[in-house]
Amino acid sequence: MLELIQITNDPGFARRCDAIGGFRLFVDLERLGKAQRQAGRNTLISAHEVADVGRIKSVLRQTRLMVRVNPLHPGSGTEVEAVLAAGADLVMLPMFTTAAQLLEFSQLVAGRAPIVPLLETAQALACLHEWIATPGLHEVYVGLNDLHLSLGLRFMFEPLALGLVEQVARAARAQGLRFGFGGIARLDEGLLPGCDVLAEHLRLGSGSVILSRTFHRDEGRDRLEQEVKKLRAAEAELALRTPMQIEADARRIRTAIDAIAATLGRPA
Repeated sequence: MLELIQITNDPGFARRCDAIGGFRLFVDLERLGKAQRQAGRNTLISAHEVADVGRIKSVLRQTRLMVRVNPLHPGSGTEVEAVLAAGADLVMLPMFTTAAQLLEFSQLVAGRAPIVPLLETAQALACLHEWIATPGLHEVYVGLNDLHLSLGLRFMFEPLALGLVEQVARAARAQGLRFGFGGIARLDEGLLPGCDVLAEHLRLGSGSVILSRTFHRDEGRDRLEQEVKKLRAAEAELALRTPMQIEADARRIRTAIDAIAATLGRPA
């Protein structure tokens, strides 16, 4: 069963996710360089603060809490100490480009919490086999939005169609690490429908996915619970596919991604 990653600093919403089960909560502290990278794009830069880590952690009963810190910088040591003291169960490092950067971060964490490297740069992808065995890693997560921009691609799911995500999945499995990628919208929404994204997660053996804003937008009481129930039903159905059906779906999805990308301009 996929672990559903929910970004929030709202304790009430966190309680709902915790009660459903199968979630990982996510406090997002990343700020450095993000506004410049994503200027002009329909992306959300969170206003989360270190104090939110403890606030969310205090309401969780069965759910782990992951905290994304800033990219490695002179204050990273202080930041790591603060989020660990506040109760982070996992720590995510974004926008690294070299094995040396990830190793330095690992040394700062010093085994006190599992590390989730967020692979979202062309440079990190190119040196994947140099850092995949870094001590303290728990899961490799592929951030498709920034990665596709870094690669000069047109559509965020193009790395999936090009086999790059599968390459990361194989490397993670070889090291005994968990693996996840991208975000998912509601099953029938998105340029690439959520159901197709879910199918690719199952094909590649992914263990986690971030729920997009469209997935949990509020349209009344219990909407989140209803949408999660639909996703779990689709997940169970997709798990019953034969190998031939899985490959047929993969070919169809690659064709759909290529067609979508052809309608989009190259990133600036």
